[in-house]
Amino acid sequence: MRSTGTFANSWSEEDGLRFAIPPGFTPLPIDSLLACPGSPEAEQLNTAVASILASAPDEATRERFVVNLTAAQRMIRALRVSGTVHCSLGLHRDDSGSGDADALLSLFTITWVGTSWAPGAVIAARALATSQGHTHISSAELACGPAAFSEALRTPIPESGIPAAPLLQFYAHLPHPDGTGLALLTLSTTATLHRDSYRTLLRRISELVTFEEPSTRTAENAKSR
Repeated sequence: MRSTGTFANSWSEEDGLRFAIPPGFTPLPIDSLLACPGSPEAEQLNTAVASILASAPDEATRERFVVNLTAAQRMIRALRVSGTVHCSLGLHRDDSGSGDADALLSLFTITWVGTSWAPGAVIAARALATSQGHTHISSAELACGPAAFSEALRTPIPESGIPAAPLLQFYAHLPHPDGTGLALLTLSTTATLHRDSYRTLLRRISELVTFEEPSTRTAENAKSR
């Protein structure tokens, strides 16, 4: 899985959070994912999807992508209500020789979760305490502050309309420094054979997250010279 290359020149910003988008991921405007056909937002989505389809290695991969996009739209419809501010679709080549497919698909989202005030480490621990079915739980001190990591293997219920393949989801819980919110980074994929690679990928994304404004960092760097 060629997904852990250089993140240079791939920075993005959403509602006070700055992060790096890994190679192979294409940001999609959330409103466009749910837009009515024929609207300007829907045209933005069509443009983004066309770019991804053009990079797919074959027709079978393109068909799988369309199926996954439809499932992602159902997921985003629910996530939007709960505070999701960023969504990217990932397309990577399976170069391990251990998978059945030539391409690996994934979904990366960032969701703001409101919390009552508490120190960052407490907020992260509290988030994990309310996360049912999560495993591989760990904590770390990152550049942006305390963080907690977890993952879960889920099987969508038939009524959801999402393909029944097991869905592997990795979570990074990053409390905001002001103690009143938490950024939940989620990386989802059905490529369960690549668990370690996706776990490492989300960790690398999290390590580069910052809640500081770019102008603030520039001023601080200037003072230190």
